Amino acid sequence: MSPTALLAVDVGNTNVTLGVYSYQSDGGAELAHHWRMATHREQTSDEVLVALHGLFGIANCEPESFSDVILSSVVPPLLPIWERVCRKLLGQPPVIVGPGIRTGMPVRYENPREVGADRIVNAVAAFELVGGPVVAVDFGTATTFDCVSAKGEYLGGAIFPGVHIAMEALFDRASMLHRVELVRPRSVIGRTTTASLQSGLLFGYAGMVDSMVARIQEELGESTRVIATGGLAHRIAAETKSIERVEPFLTLEGLRILFEKNRAAEGGARKEK
Repeated sequence: MSPTALLAVDVGNTNVTLGVYSYQSDGGAELAHHWRMATHREQTSDEVLVALHGLFGIANCEPESFSDVILSSVVPPLLPIWERVCRKLLGQPPVIVGPGIRTGMPVRYENPREVGADRIVNAVAAFELVGGPVVAVDFGTATTFDCVSAKGEYLGGAIFPGVHIAMEALFDRASMLHRVELVRPRSVIGRTTTASLQSGLLFGYAGMVDSMVARIQEELGESTRVIATGGLAHRIAAETKSIERVEPFLTLEGLRILFEKNRAAEGGARKEK
């Protein structure tokens, strides 16, 4: 049976991102709703359900309309919690991104089990959108660079402390510094402490991205495309020379693509039987 609506859930260290894809009669899918909620490691499945029903209610989105759900998580203790949530919502287990799932993308990491689910999801989505070689840069709790070859192989990448993590570490260790809004200062040379912090955080991260991409392109080739995602993607991408495209829902798109790949594979297996 073809799905009518897919709930995609990505459990990250800082936020949980959710999206509902509505399937059309021609098989196409549209992101009809999306939400972002804070990740709380102490929440029970019942507490999560209360929060979700509140979000769904505001959007006039009925959980009964979901035909399937796919789930990825980089927070191991929360995986069983969200599994129970999905079972209670749909009465069936979710498709879980992890060992055994069909990605259509060979993983060349030395130990594939070490790769975060979100990194594979982003890589699959980036390759689907623009082909390879491609780098997906995710500005999340960590800033990650995930590299895909021209053949569509996941090669690995780089992990850097996220902007907010670096900001909080700086403020915790430097008594004279204070938290600032991450906006573009008037000039690179800050004339106040606030402007100096904004310059370092914004332009500094943009420069780091450009430098990392240049090094990656030395290995993958100058034709390597660069896609960015994550909460700060638009803000930092505007200051870079290397990021050519921002996809705020890259991870949700990757989850949808993986769901469809696995559904198609299961359908083929049933026909063989």
